[in-house]
Amino acid sequence: QVHLVESGGGLVLAGGSLRLSCVASGSIFSFNVMGWYRQAPGKQRELVARIGSGGSTNYADSVKGRFTIYKDDARTTVYLQMNSLKPEDTAVYYCNRPPDSSYYFPWGQGTQVTVSS
Repeated sequence: QVHLVESGGGLVLAGGSLRLSCVASGSIFSFNVMGWYRQAPGKQRELVARIGSGGSTNYADSVKGRFTIYKDDARTTVYLQMNSLKPEDTAVYYCNRPPDSSYYFPWGQGTQVTVSS
């Protein structure tokens, strides 16, 4: 069983920054690809960033140039550096394998990010 624990969220003013962390523990056979998702109230969960085995990254257009995903394989931890935050970034943020993976890990509790204007 794999456990994902997200942290680092909080309340921040527009234009501010946060760094989210996600630690994976348990029977992890593959940490080669990971992603960060978010879910705003009343909206579906969306993928905002992903990182591949070679370090390649992809971002949703809405966060491109502001968010950076990176990971530490030795610590099975994936990070999301969020800069120039906007009120529309307000959501609960989760990490997990990307949608094109053959499976997901069990979802963690997420971490709340609130950006005030």
